[in-house]
Amino acid sequence: MPEPVKQYNTAVEATLEVIGGKWKPVILFFLTFGKKRNGELARLLPSITQKVLTQQLKELERDGIIQRIVYNEMPPRVEYELTPYGDSLKEILHAMCRWGDVHVQRTYGEQAQIVAHDRLSQHEKNI
Repeated sequence: MPEPVKQYNTAVEATLEVIGGKWKPVILFFLTFGKKRNGELARLLPSITQKVLTQQLKELERDGIIQRIVYNEMPPRVEYELTPYGDSLKEILHAMCRWGDVHVQRTYGEQAQIVAHDRLSQHEKNI
């Protein structure tokens, strides 16, 4: 029997290879709420540079997690959304969010806030 081409210590490692890092899980979390344009993602993630956002989006697209939709309009419009394969990450991402809420409250109490709650609320109002 031939050796496997790639070897992982756990399946968690394989998952993190695709969605790991500082920005990918956050980008994907926001995409679980629907299509987003580049500018929308940039507003939801004010600390990310455009270069890094573009790179992360390209990697997620390459891995089949998101798709880039280009509309034949002037000016050109591009949106990003989860693929059906990427959609299978929703439960994981929302569970991470719930765990993070509990962790922040347990660790910092009222001394910390999760800004995304406010950004998502504001974003949903603007839709």
